[in-house]
Amino acid sequence: MEETSYHSFMQGVKACIPTILGYLGIGIALGVVGKGAGLSVLEVSLMSIIVYAGSAQFIICGLLLIQAPMSTIIATVFLVNLRHFLMSLSVAPYFRQSSLLENIGIGTLLTDESYGVLVTALKTKQPVSVKWTNGLNLCAYFAWILATALGAWLGSFIPDPQKLGIDFALVAMFLGLFLFQVEFPLRHRTKQTILVIATVVISLYVLMIFSSPEIAVIGSTLIGCLMGVLTNDE
Repeated sequence: MEETSYHSFMQGVKACIPTILGYLGIGIALGVVGKGAGLSVLEVSLMSIIVYAGSAQFIICGLLLIQAPMSTIIATVFLVNLRHFLMSLSVAPYFRQSSLLENIGIGTLLTDESYGVLVTALKTKQPVSVKWTNGLNLCAYFAWILATALGAWLGSFIPDPQKLGIDFALVAMFLGLFLFQVEFPLRHRTKQTILVIATVVISLYVLMIFSSPEIAVIGSTLIGCLMGVLTNDE
């Protein structure tokens, strides 16, 4: 059986195909929600180009609907997107030999979905090149922009998108990503994986009592990472 390679740009694009299929549904849903929040097709497209974060963009649309102040929107999006900092830190050691500009490019376009694909590739112990990672990230980036723009256009024909409940599409995609990511660890490190998941769930519940949901998510993530490091037997 031929071994999978992670070297060329086009191989990265090919690895992005499942993410594209997911982005079509999520992106169209976001575009429709954005249109319902009073944004134009151009504004939804610009939000995807600049923000490029599905969860943050859904939150922006929700806050716009309730006419939240700009300071609240900026602070909320900042806190929600802090997890991207953690994701970038976790893959940075694999690109030590790359230039600063290349590392910035990888970190800037890294999302939950492309991160999942990248981590899966890194688990194979095969060399993963910057070209492959750029193919993965850029393909996902442009697919997201096109999908959200299409959704915003389609939203012009839907009078009340909130009634359709399509904002739940993002939650469904995160559930799929979660199952995809824990499938391999559950088969090979069952006890450690269950311990880490339990740690995250319990810490999230406790932190939600004393802090905001955004801070609780970040804190439970850090605690879960610490537990993973402490129980790592490799």
